[in-house]
Amino acid sequence: MAGSLSYDLRKRVLLAVSEGLSHRQAGARFAVSASSISRWQAREREQGDARPRAMGGDQKSHHVDAHKEAILEALGPERDRTIEEVRAALREQGLIFGFGAIQRFFKRHAITRKKDRARHRAEPPRHPEAPRGMVREPARSGSRTSDLHR
Repeated sequence: MAGSLSYDLRKRVLLAVSEGLSHRQAGARFAVSASSISRWQAREREQGDARPRAMGGDQKSHHVDAHKEAILEALGPERDRTIEEVRAALREQGLIFGFGAIQRFFKRHAITRKKDRARHRAEPPRHPEAPRGMVREPARSGSRTSDLHR
């Protein structure tokens, strides 16, 4: 995606238009489109100058964050429901959010959920390594020259 044009260029173009050039003539002179000049003029009227707005970044998280209480309530009293269960509970209230939107909400608000304790998935493994007597050492050949690669 292309970046926005500089504020200096915008000022020069708008000055040329204010001195009597049409949008098409100014666009041809400065190699910009007439529609861009129209947008810049509208922005200058609205906010006082034609500075470019910030590009990129998060555009939609405020829609999800507006329903923070409902999402936290949908997590349940133990705060252990899965994202799909949370989405289903929210859907019953008429709130429809995607899986990723809920996942990013949890990350933004540092909400973590423990795994199922009945299956011991959140604990360290029961047998981290086999007993020494059960593990065989690899057999070595009698000659040392077998280690050379040909």
